[in-house]
Formats: sequence, structure tokens, C-alpha cells
Amino acid sequence: MSSNPVAETVASLMPRARAELTELVAFRSVADFDQFPRSESEGAARWVADALTAEGFQDVALLDTPDGTQSVYGYLPGPAGAKTVLLYAHYDVQPPLDEAGWQTPPFELTEREDGRWYGRGAADCKGGVIMHLLALRALKADGGIPVHVKFIAEGSEEQGTGGLERYAEAHPALLEADSVVIGDAGNFRTGLPTVTATLRGMTMMRVRIDTLEGNLHSGQFGGAAPDALSALIRVLDSLRAEDGSTTIDGLVPDASWEGLQYEEEQFRKDAKVLDGVELIGEGTVADRIWARPAVTVLGIDAPPVVGATPSVQASARALVSLRVPPGIDAAEANKLLQAHIEAHTPWGARVSIEQIGQGQPFSADTTSPAYAAMAEAMAVAYPGQEMQYAGQGGSIPLCNTLAALYPHAEILLIGLSEPAAQIHAVNESVSPQELERLSVAEALFLRNYAAS
Repeated sequence: MSSNPVAETVASLMPRARAELTELVAFRSVADFDQFPRSESEGAARWVADALTAEGFQDVALLDTPDGTQSVYGYLPGPAGAKTVLLYAHYDVQPPLDEAGWQTPPFELTEREDGRWYGRGAADCKGGVIMHLLALRALKADGGIPVHVKFIAEGSEEQGTGGLERYAEAHPALLEADSVVIGDAGNFRTGLPTVTATLRGMTMMRVRIDTLEGNLHSGQFGGAAPDALSALIRVLDSLRAEDGSTTIDGLVPDASWEGLQYEEEQFRKDAKVLDGVELIGEGTVADRIWARPAVTVLGIDAPPVVGATPSVQASARALVSLRVPPGIDAAEANKLLQAHIEAHTPWGARVSIEQIGQGQPFSADTTSPAYAAMAEAMAVAYPGQEMQYAGQGGSIPLCNTLAALYPHAEILLIGLSEPAAQIHAVNESVSPQELERLSVAEALFLRNYAAS
């Protein structure tokens, strides 16, 4: 870190940051209340609200959003006539998946030999909450915060159920700002300062296929009785070409990414692809993960191998997501996906589709003054490095809602979810060095932006 008062303050605050992130990670705040207690998410929300109150935020509130979760809001007034900046993060997390696959407990922040801090949400996105707090504390210690700050921590971003989006649409003045810092992205790689210029949107649906009134003995009826699980497998297989490219009738996957490229060997390393296993799709890696649609089967309801009986299955379900790049309307892509599934369901099987989430893709205006202010800030926080622009294959549906509500607002995406963080996977972690540098960058950005 270069020597400056803001950087020195952030460095001095890092032990406190680790202690606070430890407290926040301990909440099992998965916003799927069929699997995890609602009280865990409510506890995390109260933690964020208490932290904002302690920092002098006004109007701190737990907002009951239409999807049954809570978002945390606070307002910190700055000097008269100052610009307003909205800081965003989310406190909900993905399920830990296979807890046995974690080398340390997923809800106990643990530093390992590599120096990283491990725990579910450490990077995505409880670390983002801490990053915002560090930046504000550093500015308060060095002359004060030169902008009005609105802070919003979402409680269901990972579920894609749109609670905060609907709340914002119903209360359009609440989150209005001159610029928005979304703390839910990540550097292209550790140590390379990056803003995310595009996000893929997403549509998600449950697909159910029924063929029989009930399961049948596979010896007595197999070979003629239509198997719902086999029918589902055929449908899911139709969504990919031989090379693994996404193939949905009517959806053209041929766009190209013109910016920062992702070398294939580096991607294989980041994705931990097994030796001898090929990557799927065609075009550059950047084309495939940032500029083109990608379908993923997220789960299948089927009998587990252990305990399975010799039966022809009467029903089967799958959860399917489709990532939608900028330039494609998510609602139209959803219609095409549904029509494809219906058209490719074999044997006259009954198919039903339930949509459970949708968000539009996002593309930022990187020529705005806010981006210049961030580039200057990152050059100080990352000495010798120039800010890069990259895409991200993931989705943050709130970005489009904010862009529609506040077309004048400049939206920037930064964060702690660089590839080594392994967000959404087992052994998620955050680099404390990235947390420190990005907190410095955000603090300096707020100062630069106020003066722009």
C-alpha cells in the first residue's frame, strides 16, 4: 500500500474488520427459509443495522420487502450541497453446499496458511458490507465524509426473488443517488484493480415432467412404460450442443467480447478443471462467460443412488437457469427457453414449468465521471496498476432496477469476488489484502467523486 492517511487508517482497522466479518459470517443467513431458520437472516440484518447506527447513520431501518426478507437501509448526511452516493452490498449468502467438503467450518471465519479468510459469505458479499464500513471510517478519520451516503444491504440477492427491486420501485425516492457503488463484483484476478462493466442477466425455472400415475416395477413394465426421469434427461440434453454450447431454439449465441481477455489456461486454473477435461462451448473464454447465454442445470429431483429401487419413475423435476448477456432481453430469453423445453419433451409427456426468478443483463457507462474518479482512486490503492474493465457472468438484478429508476445515476461495480474467492463453492474465502486495498480505493473514490 502507498503511504497516505487513508491507507494507514484502513490498515489500522483491519483487525477490527476481521472481528466484525467473523461475527457476520457466523449468521447462517441463507434466504431459503425451507432450509435455514429465518432468525439467522434476521440476526444478520440486525447486525448490519446496529453497525450503521454506530457509525452515525440516520433513518436506519429494516425494510420488509415483498419476497418476505429484510433489507437494511441507512442515511449518513454529508456537507450541504454534496453529491449523494449509494453503497450496496448483500448480507444473505448461498447455502454451504457439502459441509463435509469444507476444510474449516463454513460459518466460522478461519484464516488458513495461505493468509486468506475462509467462510461462507466472506467475499460474497458480507465482505462487501465490511468494505463499505472501512471506507467510511477511514474518511471520517481523515477530515470527514465529503458526500451524502445511502447504504443498502439486501437480504435475498442470492435467491433472485426480487424483493429489494420491488421495494425500490414502490419507494423510488429511497435509493436515489448521483452514483451507486455495487460492492458485489470482483477483480479480474487478485491484485489487479477491476471494475465490472457488464453483467449477464438470468432467468430461472423449475421443470417438471410426469408420465405415469405412480412408479412401476422396472422388470414388469420397463421398456414400454415412459420413464419421466429419462424424458427429463433428454430435455436437459437438448439444451446443449455436442461441444457444450448452449442451444435454445431461437436464441443466437454468437456475440463477442472486445475488452479484457481471459486466457484459457488461467481460466482452467481458476475454475479448477480436471486434467484432460475439455472446456465447453466455442469462441474465446471471455465470449463464453461474459457475452453469450449459458444454461445450467442447477439441480434434479431424482431418487438417490443409495436406496434406489428398480422402478420406472413417474415424475422428475429439475431447476434450470439461463444466464443472459447484454443485448438479449431476459423476458424474451425466458419465453424461448420455455418454448424449447416444451418442444423437446419426448413421448407426449406432460411438462409443467414454474418461473422462480428473472433479472435483466446490465451494461455500465464507463465514460462517466465516476469511472474517472474510481480509476484515479484505484491507481493509488494498487500502485503501478491501471484499472481494468471486465465482464461478469453472474447477475445482480438490482442494477437494472436502479438504472431504470435513476437514469442519471452512475453505477460502478467493484468487490471482493475475484476467482480465488470461489464464491458459491465450498471453501469460499476473501483476501484480506484485497479487502484492505478496495476499502482504500472506495474511500478515495468518494473523495475524488465529491470534487469532480
